[in-house]
Amino acid sequence: MRRSVFVFLVFLFPFLFNSVQAQTTQSGQSKAMMGFARAVEVADGSIVIGEPDNPHQPGMVYFYDKSDKGWSQVTSISASDGEVGDGFGSALSAHKNQLLIGAPNRGMAYLFKKSVDGSWSETARLSVSDSSDQSRLGGSVALQNDLAFVGASRENKGIGAVYVFQQKENGSWSQTARLTNPDTTKGFGFGSAIAVQEDRLLVSAPWKKGGAVFVYGKGDEGKWSTQQALTSKNADEGSDFGSSIALHNGTILIGAPDQNEDAGAVYVYRQRQKSGKWKSGGQLAAFDGGPDSEFGSSIEFVGQDVWVGAPDFDNGKGALYHFKQKNDAWTRVTKINGLDRKQGSEFAGTIAAGEDIAVTGLTGSDYGAGSAAILERDAGTGMWAVQTTVISEKESVLESITGNKVKCSDGKASAFSCSNVDLLSFLPVEEIGGSRGIEVNDIWGWTDPKTGKEYALVGRMDGTAFVDVSNPTNPIYIGSLPLSDSARVNVWRDIKVYKHYAYIVADNAGNHGMQVFDLHKLRDYNGEPMNFSEAAHYRKVHSVHNVVINQSTGFAYLVGSSAGGTTCGGGLHMVNIQDPLNPKFAGCFTHPNTGSSGNGYTHDAQCVTYHGPDKQYKGDEICFGANENAISIANVTDKENPRPIASASYPDHAYVHQGWLTEDHRYFYQNDELDEINGSVDHTRTIIWDVTDLDDPQFVKGYLLDNTSSDHNLYVKDELMYQSNYKSGLQVLDISDRANPRKVGYFDTQPFDDDSPGFAGTWSNYPFFKSNIIIMTSGMEGLFILKKQPQQNL
Repeated sequence: MRRSVFVFLVFLFPFLFNSVQAQTTQSGQSKAMMGFARAVEVADGSIVIGEPDNPHQPGMVYFYDKSDKGWSQVTSISASDGEVGDGFGSALSAHKNQLLIGAPNRGMAYLFKKSVDGSWSETARLSVSDSSDQSRLGGSVALQNDLAFVGASRENKGIGAVYVFQQKENGSWSQTARLTNPDTTKGFGFGSAIAVQEDRLLVSAPWKKGGAVFVYGKGDEGKWSTQQALTSKNADEGSDFGSSIALHNGTILIGAPDQNEDAGAVYVYRQRQKSGKWKSGGQLAAFDGGPDSEFGSSIEFVGQDVWVGAPDFDNGKGALYHFKQKNDAWTRVTKINGLDRKQGSEFAGTIAAGEDIAVTGLTGSDYGAGSAAILERDAGTGMWAVQTTVISEKESVLESITGNKVKCSDGKASAFSCSNVDLLSFLPVEEIGGSRGIEVNDIWGWTDPKTGKEYALVGRMDGTAFVDVSNPTNPIYIGSLPLSDSARVNVWRDIKVYKHYAYIVADNAGNHGMQVFDLHKLRDYNGEPMNFSEAAHYRKVHSVHNVVINQSTGFAYLVGSSAGGTTCGGGLHMVNIQDPLNPKFAGCFTHPNTGSSGNGYTHDAQCVTYHGPDKQYKGDEICFGANENAISIANVTDKENPRPIASASYPDHAYVHQGWLTEDHRYFYQNDELDEINGSVDHTRTIIWDVTDLDDPQFVKGYLLDNTSSDHNLYVKDELMYQSNYKSGLQVLDISDRANPRKVGYFDTQPFDDDSPGFAGTWSNYPFFKSNIIIMTSGMEGLFILKKQPQQNL
């Protein structure tokens, strides 16, 4: 499968070969990542590494030099007008003592120059008046002598363009040409990668059916004109032919990492001396590769030799292949080793090399934060070996906030936007047990009936953190329960409580099962964070999206089960937990004709002992499910004979995600996770259902907030609804008038991001403590402890 983050070509060291390569990066709907080493370069003896996507600071570029003590970071730079999300460092290209840096989220590229003292200073900004931020101008760059080439692969609805800038005698830069896609069909991504050597320029269009690379030549008057379009009959449609390219001394290499079920290939073209035309010279492949290797994601000439990266090889561990070349013939291929690669690290996702030093990105390491391996060539043997691995020195600029309440005043609490919600404290992910790249997800709470202490149970990608929040301005990290031995690190984790036990599941986690943790263990805390172990383990399921518990009956409902065990079709997998350490399977329920595939898949649910207005079901155990395309109402009192009551939907549903009942069981509020992203609505929407008659639930309305963010999880306590809405944070609504909510407060956990549809930011909240504090998670940020101010209207 294609990686969630696509990594393409970086650049050849021009000081040696007078040839420059280029990189671009694309992302799907993935969580925000730091992107360290998504672009790498060798510049004037320094290793240069970009980090364009840290969500807490502007894009950065780091420089590493070697001393007697080894390799270390010597400086870092950002744009003079840098801002979070600018993408600065997405593409790099060096020539002598100058460095060209792409910032595609700003639609710009920046030039820096190295001074005699070794410092780098910004000398120019390259942009164009008729290109928008959506063009991705700066997604690929190349620098050679007094010429700078800047790609805009998404300009004009994906047709793409490349802009040429030239340095004048006074040192300033001006645009001299705009190269457009020779094929005007939309959506080809012309300019995704660039390579230049002397008077020859390559521009790729990998989104074209089969892909294409266009060869340009520079005429006597400096004008660039198309000479040839390179394609391959052997390249599959969707092979990403041209997503990486390299040019050196009459040889062109074109990567197609998605060729042949993502096994990948590199196509070779040679220039004929008489005609000057480029002809196919075969292709390179990994001698031990196979599907999902993505061989050809990165390419680099090292002298006459060639390095090719296959970052998805061996379950994402990655591999770097060294091809020897002599007289236009490939004589030998070996692997460059010496690195303890890990699954998902994507070694060789990017490459750049000088004469005796090189760098390759492990673009997936640390769960997408990224790292880089620095290599050196032995002067005696000529062999290359990894010398060290480097990471950015600081993952987050957000510091913990403890000691005193930060009152929300004039729309701010510290760096966070807010209204009528105060910040009691904040703990970054790394202060609640998270290592580099780890994010937090779901959250629940527990109050110790003996001590009265309140605890936050925080899901992390790699386990569960426990935090004492009984003094909410001075929370204490108690310790962690790691994920199951047979599981893998994953994005989704869910936790609920029955008596003094926490029940924990995880989705897309392999054979995780359901962990049972004795919360009394939290009483053993003696001042040092503890490493906990589970008290019991339920193994009849593997990966599970959510766990729902009805505390009044002692039953747990595992929903969204997949990948092994008794999945119950993804519906309700019912478990008797009345004997908490001996969970017993009690049955399955799937609601016919619900779920995206019609198989009854339940994404989330609330199961209650019903005390609402429908007398027919008084005292029965009723589950209200969010089933992707509909809400589900089911009677599960008899576990051997559960039965559907009703289902209901609405015409423009996108993904019926989660919901919660009012305390009188008369109304059900439901969120739709994808309707903002797919354009069904232009504001955050909450669906209101009147469930007075369980057999006939009534759609009341879709309530629109003043935000545009995607909504995720919501809960109801008394007359208030607490929504965790990703990029807009916590939204507090007064629902005393059930059909007409009123916004009465908010707190945004992302101080630097815009309020738009997407999946970064707050995940969930827990508002049910007697103290009335609200605990809330935010993916890359951490744990927030909040409290709403006395009731006000916005």
